[in-house]
Amino acid sequence: MKLGKNAMTVLEKRYVSRDEQGTPTETVEGLFHRVANAVAAADLEFDSEADAAKTAAVFYDMMTNLEFLPNSPTLMNAGKDLGQLSACFVLPVQDSMEAIFEAIKQAALIHKSGGGTGFSFSRLRAQGSTVKSTGGVASGPISFMKVFNMATEAVKQGGTRRGANMGILRVDHPDILEFINCKKVNTDITNFNISIGITEAFMQAVEDGASYSLVDPASHAVVGELDAGEVFSEIVQAAWSNGEPGIIFLDRLNRDNVVPGQGEIESTNPCGEQPLLPYESCNLGSVNLLQMLSVSKNGEVRLDYRKLERTVGNAVHFLDNVIEVNKYPLDKIEETTKLTRKIGLGVMGFADMLLKLGIPYDSDEGVELGRSVMEAVNRFGHNASRLLAESRGAFPLFQESIYAGEPPLRNATVTTIAPTGTLSIIAGCSSGVEPVFAFAYIRNIMDNTELVEVNPILKDALEAGGLYSDALMKRIIAEGTLAHIEELPQSLRRVFVCSHDISPIYHIKMQAAFQEHTDNAVSKTVNFKSDATVDDVEEVYRLAYSLGCKGTTIYRDGSREGQTLNIGKVTRDGEAAPAEPVAVKPRPRSESMLGLTKRVKIGCGNLYVTVNYDDFGICEVFTSTGKAGGCSSQSEATARLASIALRSGIDVDYVIKQMRGIRCPSTIRQGGMKCTSCPDAIARVIREVDDNLKHGRLAVASDARNLPFKFCPECGKPLENGDSLQQCKKCGFSRALEPKQKTEASAPPSPGGAKCPECNEIMEHEGGCVSCRNCGYSKCS
Repeated sequence: MKLGKNAMTVLEKRYVSRDEQGTPTETVEGLFHRVANAVAAADLEFDSEADAAKTAAVFYDMMTNLEFLPNSPTLMNAGKDLGQLSACFVLPVQDSMEAIFEAIKQAALIHKSGGGTGFSFSRLRAQGSTVKSTGGVASGPISFMKVFNMATEAVKQGGTRRGANMGILRVDHPDILEFINCKKVNTDITNFNISIGITEAFMQAVEDGASYSLVDPASHAVVGELDAGEVFSEIVQAAWSNGEPGIIFLDRLNRDNVVPGQGEIESTNPCGEQPLLPYESCNLGSVNLLQMLSVSKNGEVRLDYRKLERTVGNAVHFLDNVIEVNKYPLDKIEETTKLTRKIGLGVMGFADMLLKLGIPYDSDEGVELGRSVMEAVNRFGHNASRLLAESRGAFPLFQESIYAGEPPLRNATVTTIAPTGTLSIIAGCSSGVEPVFAFAYIRNIMDNTELVEVNPILKDALEAGGLYSDALMKRIIAEGTLAHIEELPQSLRRVFVCSHDISPIYHIKMQAAFQEHTDNAVSKTVNFKSDATVDDVEEVYRLAYSLGCKGTTIYRDGSREGQTLNIGKVTRDGEAAPAEPVAVKPRPRSESMLGLTKRVKIGCGNLYVTVNYDDFGICEVFTSTGKAGGCSSQSEATARLASIALRSGIDVDYVIKQMRGIRCPSTIRQGGMKCTSCPDAIARVIREVDDNLKHGRLAVASDARNLPFKFCPECGKPLENGDSLQQCKKCGFSRALEPKQKTEASAPPSPGGAKCPECNEIMEHEGGCVSCRNCGYSKCS
């Protein structure tokens, strides 16, 4: 077996069979024999004289050589009593109380078996609509999403992770504005990814600057209209704030619907890459492109297309067998799945392959290679499916499909690019078609020892050039990139680019290139640096549409932890609704800040108040007493609490209001005092800094005016930056900046965001999912 140490750790922790006491009952080698034997046994269903043992040996070698791996439920459950091998399902949600709670029950059974679920809530009537049977009013799709979410929370998925869901609402649903912002405060709907179902008509209205119609899902009557550009801006703003919602182009999903007579595709699996009809399931697997490389006698690295064709053929055989041996959680799912026999064969290790070939990810050459590789995978896959159809027959709905009249196909769809978070750790390669997230990590092991882990391809390249050292690796870890380490050759830095080095434009170009030759869709996350603007996100969403993607997901570094909280809600009438309790955490302290220190005379001497700010606003307050002494502990406590409140998104005016005017006996006894207490003094300095920030007139340092604001101090909307001026399109605020001086390029920020619930390390957003490179935890796979 080619399995590395990390792979063994993940497999032993998450995948091997255990008894009721949690003791492993198989080895890792036994795990792969169990899966290979169980899946190969399907051959006997079609040919009683088939050599299933020979097939099992092929499958075993393919997996243990890390050439191909199936989705996690197959590795976990094949050959066991549970036997549920599918990664994802789509369930219908019809507009009746009975149907809604039937869907909840079905989802619970799927989550119990280890699968994820996708739903479209577009058929549910809008909030406030009349319910004829009771005379009451409907509560709307978002309220029912919360019920689905609570049910998911109660079911531990497959004994390993919480169930993952996708919730989709059409952009022309009357409740679309509420849906766009339903995860702004991410405490109610924690087990859902959400996406907007975008139509071609809506995008055309965005382009034309026109309004579009809102449609009642029951009567299909037009019940209102909205400005398309404003709705699109709401989607973009919400995605910039915390990464959701994503967008899915519904008309494109249905353009490629293989059996349109069976109905419309309304939803996808939780990561957005597998469009499915109601009650369909999908069985996923990925070819490791890193293992498809060969080295010629003269040392030239190239893609071995013969090996790729052989591996793809075996993988299609494997996945078609999975459909047969699978133990489905519902009879309706088995029936529907076997009518189309959809499989989703994708790739992983693409970024590593580029590194080996010396091709930058963010280059036209890299994009073109992605296009040609996926064309080959898709062609080989369809050829293999046709070959299976010769002996096993075409999928039952073939004559009703768009392929009728062509050579029979065994599977209605063959290719999908899925996220491979945990699988890529097992395979020792990069995830899906994502760029490398980071080239080096520090792994903390049990005795607090720091272990430097380096991308093996980078390590080989550095050692070949006599450049490798632990000191260099720690610098790469600290900076998060090789881009600004000038002692490294430019040729090496140009090839070894990580996710945050790559322009979001090239993220989308690469996704579009793979989409051209993928039956289903491509799961990919466009990773932005933390200082990306709303306009940057809008550009990517527009580009995804223009380049032919079926959808896209973005994540701005650190946006989950540092987002501005909206404590209250707005009702449909526009009036403020009662606030709901929210667990608030302060955003992280910036590494460098500017500030103002003021000396203020108080009743017991002098108090020195320092107020610091970064590009999000005031974030930190310090105090120090003079030689005469004073109540230093109380002033320090006040400053600390003020700092936490300000970094937690509390309006500065509220903080000031709570401290202004507090009286201390020592000030009352003395006349002519400008402040009434230490808290009052702190509030006065905070007010002074806040006023100066709003009007750009700080005078503490010559470059204070060069610190750009992210948001307008008048209306809070994102500002547009020019060379010497910042402007707000919303309210007209403008602010002059001094000419920028040339400075050395700074490294991108270190990855930020959600912490792994198992090992507390930072998780990576990639492939439309979230995964942890440290312990193998994945939300989706």
